[in-house]
Parts: sequence; C-alpha cells; structure tokens
Amino acid sequence: MVRAGDAALVIPRRYLEEMTAHALEERPNECCGVLAGPLGRVAHLYRSRNAEASPRRYSVDSRELFQIHRDIEDRGWELLGVYHSHTHSEAYPSPTDVQLALWPDALYFIVSLKDSPPRVRAFRIRDGVINEESFQVASPRRLARKGNPP
Repeated sequence: MVRAGDAALVIPRRYLEEMTAHALEERPNECCGVLAGPLGRVAHLYRSRNAEASPRRYSVDSRELFQIHRDIEDRGWELLGVYHSHTHSEAYPSPTDVQLALWPDALYFIVSLKDSPPRVRAFRIRDGVINEESFQVASPRRLARKGNPP
C-alpha cells in the first residue's frame, strides 16, 4: 500500500475506473486521455479521441488537446497525467510511447487489457528514461473528509 507521502499523485478511484472503462469501450483500438487538477490531485479526467484509431498507437486529437489545455489553464490547474491503453501488451511504455512522451513532468498511465482485470500502472518518462511511479488511490470518503469534492 502506498502511503500519502510516498505517492507522486493522488487520484480518485472513479478516475481509475473511468480509464479502464474507456479502454474497454475503445477496444480493439487504444484509448487516450488527460488527467488534470491542482497541487498533484486529479480533479478531472478528459476522455479524448484517439486520432490514430489504432490498436498499437495513440495521439490525442490536436483540436481536443488545445481545448483541454485551455480549460486546464482557465481553471488554474496543471496537466498531471496522460493515459492510454495497451490492448495486447503489458502496462509498460513501448518504444513508441517513450518517443511520444512530450511532457516530462506528467505521469503516463497505461491500462493493460492483456490482464484480467485490466491493470493500471504509472510512469515518469524523461529524456527516454522510464521510471515507474506510485500513485495514491483516494476513496470519495477520504476526499470529502479533506474538504475536496469526491
């Protein structure tokens, strides 16, 4: 179990469930999206269209990405993470994922549909170096207790 002080990011359980649901709905193609919020706490998941429409590659549609960035800025949030699915491989960045990792401060979440139930892992990718990162899963009760919306 990850302790609060050890986690790079706090994410409500519903967003992990949403990433998994998105991955299953888009299968056989990969899904993708963005996670954002204030101070290392995910407050919103932006489901996106995979412009590649591919089972092996993903890219967030450029017009959607522009709107997502605008919304994040308007709210005073940060882009905290990018997620996508792997339809037939483990939840680990592929060479293509490493090449496309454009935000060194973001966590890259991968939902593996190879596993049952699907497995979600997070990575920091900087200068081609992959490091797995922990994240804290917060229940609605824990978030409400801290004065944050569930």
